[in-house]
Amino acid sequence: MNDNFSNAQSIRKSVVVTGRGVVASQHRLAAEAGAAVLSAGGNAIDAAVATSFALGVVEPWMSGVAAGGCMVIWRAGEAQPRAVNFGMRSPLSLDPSHYPLTGEGVNTDLFAWPSVLDDRNVQGATAVAVPGVVAGMSLAHGEYGRMPWRELVEPAVALARRGLQSDWFSGLVTASSARSLAADPDAAAMFLDEGRWPIVGAWTGGPPRHLDQAALADTLQQIALEGAHTFYRGDVARALVRDVRAKGGFLGEEDLEQYRAEWVEPMQLDHAGGRIWAVPGLTGGPTFARALKALQMPSGAIGPAHYQAIARALREAFEQRLSQMGDHESAQAPGSTTHFCVVDREGNLCSVTQTLLSIFGARVVSPSTGVLLNNGIMWFDPEPGKPNSLAPGKRCLANYCPVIGVDTRQRMFGLGASGGRKILGAVLQLSAFLSRFGMSLEEAFHQPRIDVSGGPVLTADPKLDAAVQAALAEVLPVKTARRVVYPYAYACPAGVMREAGMNSGCTEIMSPYGDAVIEP
Repeated sequence: MNDNFSNAQSIRKSVVVTGRGVVASQHRLAAEAGAAVLSAGGNAIDAAVATSFALGVVEPWMSGVAAGGCMVIWRAGEAQPRAVNFGMRSPLSLDPSHYPLTGEGVNTDLFAWPSVLDDRNVQGATAVAVPGVVAGMSLAHGEYGRMPWRELVEPAVALARRGLQSDWFSGLVTASSARSLAADPDAAAMFLDEGRWPIVGAWTGGPPRHLDQAALADTLQQIALEGAHTFYRGDVARALVRDVRAKGGFLGEEDLEQYRAEWVEPMQLDHAGGRIWAVPGLTGGPTFARALKALQMPSGAIGPAHYQAIARALREAFEQRLSQMGDHESAQAPGSTTHFCVVDREGNLCSVTQTLLSIFGARVVSPSTGVLLNNGIMWFDPEPGKPNSLAPGKRCLANYCPVIGVDTRQRMFGLGASGGRKILGAVLQLSAFLSRFGMSLEEAFHQPRIDVSGGPVLTADPKLDAAVQAALAEVLPVKTARRVVYPYAYACPAGVMREAGMNSGCTEIMSPYGDAVIEP
């Protein structure tokens, strides 16, 4: 399909402005769970907990209780936001010598690391890191939650009891990893038909088909009734470790017992359009901060010079990240991350990103718990002697970058995205569209974007005119790629905005599941 034809197409998501709360999520069913919590009297933090657990059921290839991530929280009436870091760690017993380099090229997943024997750092139980999302949600809820924990997890239990209804999109996503999933009998039993084919819904009026998530439902029920501690120090923890160890992984009970999510002070980033807060440390936050500081744009309506400035700022920021933080050039494979934002009637905001890392994580399921496991070990450089080399008990270097910002008109917004290293550019551009050009949330999410994420080529939406593309070519060689349903050439963002007591939300316009749901 040529670009002229694609430019004739018009795909839009309408943004509704309301006085009620809004949840913007990569899956509508999860957003509905969060919005129902708001309607029941919960606040934005309560809704975030419900949305987080629900996403692990309806978007299992992206996140779940084995995920890690971080969140930024803005409490109405307070001067500063707070952040929770619940990133993954490598197991204490991890043995770097178990991941020998083959000397034969690079792997074909998210990062073009030197190839490791049997892809042990990419898939299988040896790729599993210590998860943090349950601890992160528990920490935030303990500080700010209004509703009982049990009531926030139970919507996810109900969704898992029913099982994810398969359709064309879930079948498409599963097909992309079917061969890897087939290598693990438990993953094959959950996601594949006859252990080989993606489970898809009937094309013409047949009965719907659902994934068997009964074991996951039982696990979520335990977490709902007993609290987060059962995942780290209780029956769920013991079952999870037993399964991972049986499949050859390093995860131990001590790893889960010692894991702690932590409050961190967000970086405050002042810029020409206002102020943004991002998460520091081993996240995308420091690289985002560098790009924002380097972003010097002329005045006037958005045009070639502005996109050129964005490209230069991102190029500079990624040069620093790739050379000094131990990150590596991307192989441009799809990531397994989800982002959502919540704003409630009172003006509390949450911006949350959580991830398994690769799509379907390690492509391994814990049979006792029904949990699809992460492959967080792939975040580490398998080559010894580097800043981010494999080591036991070490925090993973991730790309996620949830932010909360305020512009010069006092509009508050929460933003973030999925998409590996593409996340940073999307968040930077959306922040600029909102705060420097005064766009509405709907305008910003429909504005064409570029991707500069450390590679030798810049990707541009063909809807950008020839003058913009010529200006971009002065920064890096340009290739064009349309925004399509799958695979994403750009990140998949979600965001909310609060202006003068009114709220709105939006998600990536090409996401078939993504939606912003208003509190009933």
